[in-house]
Amino acid sequence: MNIRQYHIVIWLAFSLLLFCTPSLSQNESADIDQTNDNSETAALEENQTAAEETEKTPENIDQLKRRIADIIKKRNVPAVGIAMIDATGPVWIGALGLANLENQTKANENSLFRIGSTSKMFVSLSILKLVEQGKLSLEDRIIDLIPEIKFENQWRDSDPVRVVHLLEHTTGWDDIHLAEYAHNDPTPATLRQGLDYHPDSRVSRWIPGSRMSYCNSGPPVAAFIVEKITGKSFEDYVQENFFDPMGMQTASYFLSEDVVKHGVTLYDPANKPQDYWHIIMRPSGSINASAVDMSKFLQFYINRGAVNNNQLVSQQSLERMEIAKSTNAAKVGQQYGYGLSNYSSPHKSWVYREHNGGVNGGLTELAYLPSENLGHVIMTNSGNSAAFGEISDLIRDYETRLLEEKQIESNSEINEQHKELEGLYFPINPRQNLTAFLDRITGIQKVEFSENRMVRQGLLGGSPIRYIPLSNNLYQSEKTGLVSLSVANDPLVGQVIHANNLVLQPTSALIVFVQLAILSIWIISIISSLIYLFVWAIRKLDGKVPGGATIRIRLWPLLSAISIIFFIVFFIQGSSDPFESLGVPSFVSVGIMLSTLFFALFALLGVYTAVKERNTAMNRVNYWYSSISSITHLIVVLYFWSFGIIGLMTWG
Repeated sequence: MNIRQYHIVIWLAFSLLLFCTPSLSQNESADIDQTNDNSETAALEENQTAAEETEKTPENIDQLKRRIADIIKKRNVPAVGIAMIDATGPVWIGALGLANLENQTKANENSLFRIGSTSKMFVSLSILKLVEQGKLSLEDRIIDLIPEIKFENQWRDSDPVRVVHLLEHTTGWDDIHLAEYAHNDPTPATLRQGLDYHPDSRVSRWIPGSRMSYCNSGPPVAAFIVEKITGKSFEDYVQENFFDPMGMQTASYFLSEDVVKHGVTLYDPANKPQDYWHIIMRPSGSINASAVDMSKFLQFYINRGAVNNNQLVSQQSLERMEIAKSTNAAKVGQQYGYGLSNYSSPHKSWVYREHNGGVNGGLTELAYLPSENLGHVIMTNSGNSAAFGEISDLIRDYETRLLEEKQIESNSEINEQHKELEGLYFPINPRQNLTAFLDRITGIQKVEFSENRMVRQGLLGGSPIRYIPLSNNLYQSEKTGLVSLSVANDPLVGQVIHANNLVLQPTSALIVFVQLAILSIWIISIISSLIYLFVWAIRKLDGKVPGGATIRIRLWPLLSAISIIFFIVFFIQGSSDPFESLGVPSFVSVGIMLSTLFFALFALLGVYTAVKERNTAMNRVNYWYSSISSITHLIVVLYFWSFGIIGLMTWG
């Protein structure tokens, strides 16, 4: 449940950035001491050697620890908890750094971190256990099991929401809304109360099973099914059937005494401490666990469901957990995907099974290679994703250092049917509908064929991803050899491309060009309006610009530009504390709503004034500049309005 991923991305980056490269000072003396020159050369060689050492994969666990310690120091991460296991047993279970910066408390293997969405794995395990006992089926209809839980699905008669859709995130529901994130009742609320609090997000936007889109309300609904069938609270069921048998002695969904005593303090990237978050959807991301606890959980996967010769769930259930079946992509043969709270995670030529997680100030990753009987858990008390990524890559490099990389070979030839896929695409499975307006612009993907490979790349940047054709509809990763891209039929829009969990619909180059052209003109008009203000304001003070219509024609596009700037500023301000600023009515969230309404109002007034005063005696260049700016603003208003951005209430 990573709140970082739920902030609305600020896509209007039109601030002028000034990059200054400091010049290297030169020694003005022509008489350079040879000894100093040799010392400088030696120092450079020493730094180069140190850099080469840093790039090398650690050869033993001590080197790995030193490298991770260097990362958290360099990246200003307070602490990291780690559990590593291979076929022989534990490799390293411990922690580095400080559990609390203010008190300088050191973290250790018993320090409790928040594991975020990694908690979802216990929901799927609970469902699978009930399936094994014959009390449930993954194909059961939700409306039959728990009719008291509200959700909407206009295709319920032909395509009902099923249990499997809750766990593979194929319900089509929006991710939970900011109001649900902002809920922070320390009582805490029951699972049923949490599900009843704000059911508005649980509306199927497309036919269930046709597209995957990550949704934090699906697993809690599945957890409520567990409660309904067993007659126990979900947390008690997990405690009895998983925590206790695994020996996860301090793991808890709540702010327990162990968490109070041994819980790490969470920090944002600026190392500002975060308050404890009583998550309304506990099954999706609330667990507190130590490196010792998580080593037991990891060992459970390495041992394929067995703990001390006690099979908690069958190996067949784990294998089902590790594959996706409910999407159209899976049905045509795609191997990459999100299974039952368990998804594909490639590293070089290997594909880990994984679930990561995040809360404000905490990141977690549980990943393992089933074929190699090894894996790891990483937990930090920091929201620094760059540091987390470095640590993850370093550990994976270490774990796979002795394994032989797969050599992917193919003699496939590109044919004309393959080339029919060339073109531009935009994603149609947004995690939240609120961000769909961004995807239509910034998410454009380009597909083309080169050297018997399909190449997919973001039109606005990003590294190219290359695929090997296996058939006209299936393409394997050039690195891992697994089928990670497929062509399938979407029941609502026709032929689409599934690239991992992304669903891409073809679009025309003309539409993309027009969108980008309007965006460019709009950004230019915003920047130039501010610059132009100083010109005509000074001229107005000098009496060279008459009042009345000539001012109004200039004023409305300027006010439109100022409104959208306020919109961006409010969002940036709100993203620093989205729960308090965006999840409830506040100065920031109300400011966002009003700024979009004023933006629409000023754009309308601008176009109206430009038309009404078209015969006004004024410099025609100024008139057309202001008129085009107003028209562009109005086009953007209509675009925003179609996606629900005008009058946006982030707390709704």
